[in-house]
Amino acid sequence: MNFNRTIIKAKCLADIKTIRLKSPDKSINCDHVSQCAGYSPPHIVDAALIAASYQYTMSKIVLWKSFMKISKVVFPVGGLGKRFFPITRAIPKEMLGIIDKPLIHYAFEEAVAAGIEEFIFVTRHGKDSIEDYFDYMFSHSEYFDIKIGSVCYVRQNEPRGLGHAVLCAKNLIGNESFAVMSADDFIFHSESCLGEMIKFYDGSNMVASMNVAPNDVDKYGILDVDYETDRLVVAKSVDEKPSMETAKSTNAIVGRYLLSHEIFEVLEELKPGIGGEIQLTDALLGMIPSHGLTGFKFEGKRFDCGSKEGLLSAILHVADQNEKLHHIIADFYGSKK
Repeated sequence: MNFNRTIIKAKCLADIKTIRLKSPDKSINCDHVSQCAGYSPPHIVDAALIAASYQYTMSKIVLWKSFMKISKVVFPVGGLGKRFFPITRAIPKEMLGIIDKPLIHYAFEEAVAAGIEEFIFVTRHGKDSIEDYFDYMFSHSEYFDIKIGSVCYVRQNEPRGLGHAVLCAKNLIGNESFAVMSADDFIFHSESCLGEMIKFYDGSNMVASMNVAPNDVDKYGILDVDYETDRLVVAKSVDEKPSMETAKSTNAIVGRYLLSHEIFEVLEELKPGIGGEIQLTDALLGMIPSHGLTGFKFEGKRFDCGSKEGLLSAILHVADQNEKLHHIIADFYGSKK
């Protein structure tokens, strides 16, 4: 059946009960769609998911959010970890520890808590210890009770950017939305950041976002903000690592993504961007007219563990929150007074 896949951004507040679904030649008001969806706007509504033709009727409208279930996550772990040379010549950056667990363990825990069922690691040579580590974890159910066959490893022959790493997972994703998580971004909170994002996911491309210092914008993808709600930031553009002078905001993308599978089509045609790499940010930019881009204001404390300063800060923070280790931190700072 042929029909137009029209993406509609409905800028409505929680007390507005009507979303207007538009097609090239007609439109119809569908009352209570926002209530059926079960979460607050702004919405990105894919007409193809809730109608079989232009003959929109209420009988065609289903709880389409069920089609937005996120069951797969991609962990890009093929980077070189140059900022941690020489130790990352022998140990993958993702295996650097925060007390008694490596970074990738914390990211995996967050994904499990979010209800993820299939886990895809995009890896490369020199990263075998990640596979060995999880082989052990999965053989001991007290750590992770994971179904057999739910973990896959895909090889990235060379590090060519985050967009390229995501593209490597294409054949394992299929035609469904999926998550991407960077272990570098350690988010310390009682709730799963990814899980919170999934609750708000509406079918658009979504990223975790936070405000950063103006002199740090050149380290991140920066959102050009259209408007905001309490938890969401709707972007009209995004720029990868702009200068402080050209940045449209200080609202930065952090390493959690919920993406439409259609991003693979964009990535396949994408030319190298900043640093000669295939930038995921460039693909997100190209999809804004059709899919939108929403930032999620997450809770908790985030550490950039891709840097020495961030990793050390994370270690100290986790130790300080641990009742068995807190006294060590207190004694250390006490001795400095």
